[in-house]
Amino acid sequence: MFGIVLSALNAALAWLVRSVLVKFATYFALWFITTEFIQVLQSAGVFPTADSLTGSLGGIPAAVWYFLDLFALSQGLPIVLAAVATRFIIRRIPVIG
Repeated sequence: MFGIVLSALNAALAWLVRSVLVKFATYFALWFITTEFIQVLQSAGVFPTADSLTGSLGGIPAAVWYFLDLFALSQGLPIVLAAVATRFIIRRIPVIG
């Protein structure tokens, strides 16, 4: 009776170590590398700042802004920039990209 319980406990512990802990450690390492990589890129000045975007978009005439607002550029541009940045970061991860 004790051997069966010990065998079941050993199987459960092996499953816990193989599937849960190893995956958690792997995904945590990928998450940590990705978040630190973003901070390094921000400190290096790779991403544009709010002032540079304001300056570049400030020269657009009012007639063009009408159509940009019509196509909801103010909502779509941050989404597209976030998607491009996420794609860039995911492509740099050796296991995934």
